[in-house]
Amino acid sequence: MSLKSARKGRDDARNTRDGGTDPVQAHKADKVAKAASNATTYESVAREFHGVKAAGWSEGHATKWIRMQELYLFPHLGPLAISNIKAPGLLAALRKVESKGLLSTAQDLQHMAGQVFRYGVQTGRCEHSPATDLKRALKPHVAKHFAAVIDPEKVGGLLRAIDEYNGQPTTVAALQLAALFFQRPGNIRAMVWSWIDFETATLTIPPAEMKRKKHEKVNGRPHLVPLATQAITTLKGVHPLTGHGRDVFPGARDHGRPMSDGTINAALRRLDFSNDERVAHGFRAMARTMIAERIPGIPADMVEAQLGHGKTGP
Repeated sequence: MSLKSARKGRDDARNTRDGGTDPVQAHKADKVAKAASNATTYESVAREFHGVKAAGWSEGHATKWIRMQELYLFPHLGPLAISNIKAPGLLAALRKVESKGLLSTAQDLQHMAGQVFRYGVQTGRCEHSPATDLKRALKPHVAKHFAAVIDPEKVGGLLRAIDEYNGQPTTVAALQLAALFFQRPGNIRAMVWSWIDFETATLTIPPAEMKRKKHEKVNGRPHLVPLATQAITTLKGVHPLTGHGRDVFPGARDHGRPMSDGTINAALRRLDFSNDERVAHGFRAMARTMIAERIPGIPADMVEAQLGHGKTGP
């Protein structure tokens, strides 16, 4: 501090004291007021909300939530007092996301902003959530379902093409098991040998590896997949190649990590299936449709259970 600044500070403190106020207490009050002001910006409230709720979210959702705020809302709304943000201001920030063609992201951000504003109302930082005034203000987003082969003749052609595929043996096995298990591609890629019990012909996927809410990942039951004879044969064929390690399908470049998520799709492209038919996730829709339409007497709940879908109804 320069001598000039020190003298000014001394004079200010003297004037404050002469006015009947303790300079030390006044300084503390200014610090509290400034902290309170900083705690009412959109970014500070959003980060506080995230800190309160993240412990109950999955790690992936918690990371995605704050990252989307940082990318799309903090640059426009972050430094503004949350009580001063009205519906047009929030809509303007969301329109910038829409203009990039990210319609689903814009809708997700509207929901996330609504969470922040509701928390702001609950903690006395604002009186109303402008997100509630934006109902149907955004462009509609039509969800695109994962592509699947559901015509019986094409299904047969796909399975024969997989059997005849001359790629890496582990890739062929992953494709075969995707059709036999109809589990999520990530669970197949990340499969480890300790999940497989050849004696009971069962694949046991731990709850932490399933697509579930955080408390279900911690406290839920494992997902059991019965192994067909063909699946056992496929796995025993792969075991001499990768059984010495942890992963059933280790990565081609890094054997310490599972197969990459693009490997199966790349193989399907090489099998000449069109863009609308080659999504690895489509094996699940293929199985669900074929079982429902071609195999009578199987309850829908059983199919959903095999897919790893939790029952939400009564």
